[in-house]
Amino acid sequence: MELKSIREEIDNIDEQIVALFKRRMDLSVKVAESKIKTGSPVLNAEREEEVLSNIERLGGEYGHYARLLYGNVMELSRDLQYTIINGNNPLRDIIKNAERTLCTDSQDLKVACLGGEGSNSHLAAMKIFPNAEVVLQKNFDKVFGKVENNICDFGVLPVENSSAGSVSRVYDLILKYRYYIVGEIELPIEHCLCAIPQTDISNIEHVLSHEQGLAQCSLFLSENGFTTQKVSSTSVAAQTVAAEKRINWGAICTKESADSYGLKVLDKNIQNNDDNCTRFIVISKKAIITETADKVSLCFSLPNRPGSLYTVLCRFSSHGFDLTKIESRPLPHSQFDYLFYLDFVGNLHDEENSRMICSLAEELPEFSFLGNY
Repeated sequence: MELKSIREEIDNIDEQIVALFKRRMDLSVKVAESKIKTGSPVLNAEREEEVLSNIERLGGEYGHYARLLYGNVMELSRDLQYTIINGNNPLRDIIKNAERTLCTDSQDLKVACLGGEGSNSHLAAMKIFPNAEVVLQKNFDKVFGKVENNICDFGVLPVENSSAGSVSRVYDLILKYRYYIVGEIELPIEHCLCAIPQTDISNIEHVLSHEQGLAQCSLFLSENGFTTQKVSSTSVAAQTVAAEKRINWGAICTKESADSYGLKVLDKNIQNNDDNCTRFIVISKKAIITETADKVSLCFSLPNRPGSLYTVLCRFSSHGFDLTKIESRPLPHSQFDYLFYLDFVGNLHDEENSRMICSLAEELPEFSFLGNY
């Protein structure tokens, strides 16, 4: 059979499939109308599993592929039903009532961040909120605490570095508090090796820094054979080296921190990658979704059934959403269960985007909208 004839037959079959698909979606409309009358939920997991198992059986040697295909069909059917039912979802109200402007230039704002004067978090906070009072904290927990207790309006936190990856503790706290992410900024990070004025680089044996600073400069540290010590921030490293006055101690920190604590820069730009940068987020207890927001962050757990993650990711694929990050973190007080943190490109003032995540909120065992910024 020639390729042309095969393709003609495929085209003919596709026309029949599309016609049947349209009929099936028409029936999905009737199902939605029935569920409105009875108050039934859109998702009936038992019914879907029954249908998919039957499809897999009917598919014979192609049963696995048939199940995947119909899994997507049923996702689209549910999406259509959500469009019709459009019920009272608390998340829909959060999105609708969210403030649409992130005020960054007010002098009345208080912003919490990690470290001391000149730390990277401090520089990020000052860049985002140039006129705010910056409240410097010793660890990430205290940053969240300042927002929790309404002492600060916002918190600024590093979440990801281009060289060292995610800042795990921050993600754990995001999932613990479930505050809204309302803004972000990417800053180039240049690390310096600094020490007391009397020190020469040949004297250095021991280097202090935050664990991210040490990771981002790991090649430099290894090449020089320095021993290392983790501290709570790069600025604390600078402060400690200045206070201890040990000629063989150095700090990996910013030039600004070195200046603040009277240290000398022995070497600069010592990070592994010249294009090293860190992504910082802004957290808030109130939802703010600007008209130009283009990134959505969610966290959720999955139902305990095979292929559940695949099913959720297919949902994003079916809508053409571009996923930019997915990360799993252990679910507290459970064994081998996980929360998934996910970022995708989109603005929730768009009704289709809003409807999709509202449907996920109804279907998944645990779900939190973390922000659109």
